Amino acid sequence: QVQLVESGGGSVQSGGSLRLSCALSAFTYHDFAMAWFRQAPGKEREGIAAIESDGTTRYAEFVKGRFTISRDSAKDTVYLQMNNLKPDDTSMYYCAAGRVAYWLLLNGAAYNHWGQGTQVTVSS
Repeated sequence: QVQLVESGGGSVQSGGSLRLSCALSAFTYHDFAMAWFRQAPGKEREGIAAIESDGTTRYAEFVKGRFTISRDSAKDTVYLQMNNLKPDDTSMYYCAAGRVAYWLLLNGAAYNHWGQGTQVTVSS
């Protein structure tokens, strides 16, 4: 059974940084793409960043230059380093995993394993 556990959310002021972690428990982890999504109340889910098993990454335009996704295969963990956070980044952040084609990496419907989410709040 695949399990994803996120951590690292919290409250920061505008311009601050947070690092989210997602620990994956899965026998076939090495085949999975991993991604971060977010969803704020009343808004649609947004794909933020994704990383394939070979390290290929993909980012949404609105986080390029501010967020960095990485993975530590030895720890079965994926990270999202978020810098220069803005109030608009306030949201629930979710980790997802699955065997996903490159062109679908930021499409939430392509993932079949999800974490419980971690809240990020950015104050102005």
